[in-house]
Amino acid sequence: MQNSRDPEQSNPPCYYHPLPASSDSYAAKTDIRYERKGEGSSWREEEDVAVGSHKHKPRLNKYALASAILASTNSILLGYDIGVMSGAVLFIKENMRITSTQVEILVGFLNVCSLIGSLASGKTSDSIGRRYTIILAALTFLIGSILMGLASSFILLMAGRVVAGIGVGYSLMIAPVYVAELSPSLSRGFLTSLPEVFVSIGVLLGYISNYALSGLSHDINWRLMLGLAALPAIAVAFGVLAMPESPRWLVMKGRFQEARDVLLRTSETKAEAEMRLAEISEAAKANPLGTSRGQGAWRAMFVSPSRAVLRVLVAAIGVNFFMQASGNDAVVYYSPQVFRQVGIHSEKQLVGVTIIMGIAKACFALVSALFLDRIGRRPMLLLGSFGMALSLFGLGLGSNFLEQHDSKPEWAIALCVVAVCCTVSFFSIGLGPITWVYSSEIFPLRLRAQGSSVAISVNRLVSGLVSMTFLSISEQITFGGMFFVLGGIMIVATIFFYCFLPETKGKSLEEIEALFEDDVVR
Repeated sequence: MQNSRDPEQSNPPCYYHPLPASSDSYAAKTDIRYERKGEGSSWREEEDVAVGSHKHKPRLNKYALASAILASTNSILLGYDIGVMSGAVLFIKENMRITSTQVEILVGFLNVCSLIGSLASGKTSDSIGRRYTIILAALTFLIGSILMGLASSFILLMAGRVVAGIGVGYSLMIAPVYVAELSPSLSRGFLTSLPEVFVSIGVLLGYISNYALSGLSHDINWRLMLGLAALPAIAVAFGVLAMPESPRWLVMKGRFQEARDVLLRTSETKAEAEMRLAEISEAAKANPLGTSRGQGAWRAMFVSPSRAVLRVLVAAIGVNFFMQASGNDAVVYYSPQVFRQVGIHSEKQLVGVTIIMGIAKACFALVSALFLDRIGRRPMLLLGSFGMALSLFGLGLGSNFLEQHDSKPEWAIALCVVAVCCTVSFFSIGLGPITWVYSSEIFPLRLRAQGSSVAISVNRLVSGLVSMTFLSISEQITFGGMFFVLGGIMIVATIFFYCFLPETKGKSLEEIEALFEDDVVR
């Protein structure tokens, strides 16, 4: 954008000049005129004048929605593994005669190995593009699922978990980043939270698979439970071929016309697409590291970071740390053991209760996605984390009562079941979707892929550590004591979110970059 008069004049009119690659733009054809609203006016303010203030009546772009759904479908794979493993491990333990320690390693090792995929995904997605990285994630998980389903020993089963974990690491980083870069600002919260919705759907499908196959022979049922994950992986790999590439990645590679074509399909008007293209191009021009396949990104983050970059790192790493330190994955993985401890012993009843938990988790993830762009990130995150703290304290009270009494009153069992459902529901309202939204939108363009991979790596490391120590620690301090500890962690998390995470609702990715350069978190 160029000013037609001296900037010192009061209320000078401004004209938008499209990039050379946009010769047939809407702005060029109609000579749209913008009025400056005063110093510090943003692209978003000018867009309101040109397009008609979509802030009050935002519409969901169908093409962006379809692309986000296809990309987010990859997240079903992680959710399915979390859900199905909670039941499959009961039969694996009996069939292979493994110890509780081996169970912890089996469950948590996928998350530890996903570190490899998370760390590699940044450079991979900068090199080959966001879309092909999603395909790579699906194919890797496909190979891991087949290996797990055909495993004849614990060692081979672990090998399958390693390969599947790498695929999970790729998927967790790339799907939110792709969706955030493709989405219009006013619907980015909803679209970027879709991966968590699909994780919840995958968890529910895993529980249903457990219930449907639990009646088969114990040397067959768990193989089918794990091997069935190959089917959605195949569907995802082919479905992604219909998706466009991220317009921000295309701009980083100098492919402006292709980026403009994508933006035209994901914007409501040609004028909006032109402004988004200009905004992205200016950000890429101001941050030349974005064109160097990640070279220099590590130095910018960890060797000589600016104050703004440090704030982004603290926010992104912090929200990812607390997401897994909350113990949500461990609660889901080990929910049958928890329910068995509180007095539910029938395998059918155990799996049935987990299905109820999965339904609650999926429903509240969808509710969060629908309201995220209206209410905002901070209120939803604070509500979810504080609600988790109260639910975990309630679960701790119920578990302690049942552990100290031989009789198992129904009210205490009901309290534990309700508390577990509330825990996963509040997680789905706050930390579940918003972690991915924040991780994908707060990093500046030049650091987005590498920075997101670092944050997701912390996520996976903490998830693996919690999953691999949950049972051992619970044996020492009881399940009730463990839930009290997790509740305390969520109180600390709530304070952290209030102090360090600004509101990003309705802002473009480039405006968010400027937000973290301000002195005060808003």
